[in-house]
Amino acid sequence: MKIGFIGLGIMGRPMAGHLQAAGHELFVIKHLSPIPAEIIDGGAVECTTNRAVAENTDVTILMVPDTPDVETVLFGADGVADGISGGKIVIDMSSISPTDTQDFATKINDRGGAYLDAPVSGGEGGAKSATLTIMAGGPAETFEEVRPLFELMGENITLVGTNNGDGQTCKVANQIIVALTIEAVSEALVFASKAGADPARVREALMGGFASSKILEVHGERMIKRNFDPGFRIKLHQKDLNLALQSARQLGMSLPNTATCQELFNACTAKGGAELDHSALVQAIEDMAGHVIDGDA
Repeated sequence: MKIGFIGLGIMGRPMAGHLQAAGHELFVIKHLSPIPAEIIDGGAVECTTNRAVAENTDVTILMVPDTPDVETVLFGADGVADGISGGKIVIDMSSISPTDTQDFATKINDRGGAYLDAPVSGGEGGAKSATLTIMAGGPAETFEEVRPLFELMGENITLVGTNNGDGQTCKVANQIIVALTIEAVSEALVFASKAGADPARVREALMGGFASSKILEVHGERMIKRNFDPGFRIKLHQKDLNLALQSARQLGMSLPNTATCQELFNACTAKGGAELDHSALVQAIEDMAGHVIDGDA
């Protein structure tokens, strides 16, 4: 299959690589991140416009940072929408606004194309190992048509709902849970460490009980070992929680703990941590405690 892939950054690069390794022909363009040499060496065709990506392919996949990026790629000058005709499919795997997603889908549908929102969870590690969780929204027949592509990039693949935006709503919910769990693990490990316990042994003990979680396993270790090289950057999680809080206002509801986590991320960013992994939220808890996990216990 001929596949367009726009957004070859930390996540998009390995995702596109899996598609290419499976024998699909890629059409790519530089967007924020340069086109990786291995993608070109693997036979990908470099296009000069987003329109050309769509015109030359059956499916165009987007993996870009935020809602304005998706809008520009789709509907800017020589955008993907200009290259859409009947039977072509657009898959947005970015994490963006559910409401705007509905509008984008309608505009693509009006041009004869099909649209899926299919954001992912699993970070850089999941992208590299092709074990991403993929949560899709859109027509069931379109989802089934491209499911083989999703299976090359992920493992837990779910059609959340047949309305566009359902996938993005699920991703926002995911990001709420992840943020609040990172905050909980941060509090627990800083508390244990300041109380004089070995945080590594506390984490080991908790991994065998009801408090066990993927966040405790992966990000708890990051906090203890002080490894905040980005798998998923704080600034991107801030963007996702902003989507959650905006959507909550539209729905007339409150997300009090989500708002607290956003303020903790804001505190990290204020100290220059926007590019750190989101597990570095622990630093905000440490600042308030006057204690660093790997300090004197």
